[in-house]
Amino acid sequence: MLGIGLIKGLAETGRNFVGSYLDPDRLVTVEYPEERLPVKENFRQFPFLVFDGEKADIGLRCVACQICEKECPPQCIYIEKSKDKKPDHLGKPQFYPAVFDIDISVCMSCQICVEVCPFDAIKMDQQFELSTADRFRGLLLTRDRLAKPNSHFQAIHPRDAAEIDMRRVDERAKAEAKAKADAEAKAKQATAAAPGATKAVASTPKPAAAPANEGAIS
Repeated sequence: MLGIGLIKGLAETGRNFVGSYLDPDRLVTVEYPEERLPVKENFRQFPFLVFDGEKADIGLRCVACQICEKECPPQCIYIEKSKDKKPDHLGKPQFYPAVFDIDISVCMSCQICVEVCPFDAIKMDQQFELSTADRFRGLLLTRDRLAKPNSHFQAIHPRDAAEIDMRRVDERAKAEAKAKADAEAKAKQATAAAPGATKAVASTPKPAAAPANEGAIS
């Protein structure tokens, strides 16, 4: 019959049109910002700095190694290293960033800074509502604005955060075991070098020496 293909096509179009209003799986329109779709874990926007504990100035993981600054393709990261040091999560004195700025108007969200960081100190955020009327200061994120707790990282990237937290716990346990072993070794050395031990060694009787003429022929 002439035109049967056209009728079938129109029927399919009508079925899809009606289904887009009645089928829950077809209701794809989201009335943003009142309605929001869940963000995928691998979604990334701009970097942020991770800190442990309650205070960013104490728990910031960044040690100002400046690798991310050197590797950043658009050169939008600026770091100034501190003059003093503070202990990291292993108790080792480390430098920290006195200044850490990222110009997100230039940032290309390439994630290279995350990949080259050896301390898991910088990660990619999922915040995308960053519109501002100030094109200069509003888009220049300083250290205080970049610093976010590890709980935020766990919320947006749970798998990566769990893996990193487990690795850091292992590193801390190994460091504490090594410190304990070193302390015990030093304690043994101190005990061996104590005056009482020296005196005991000095008071040990020595074997009597043979007379000088014992083997002489009379």
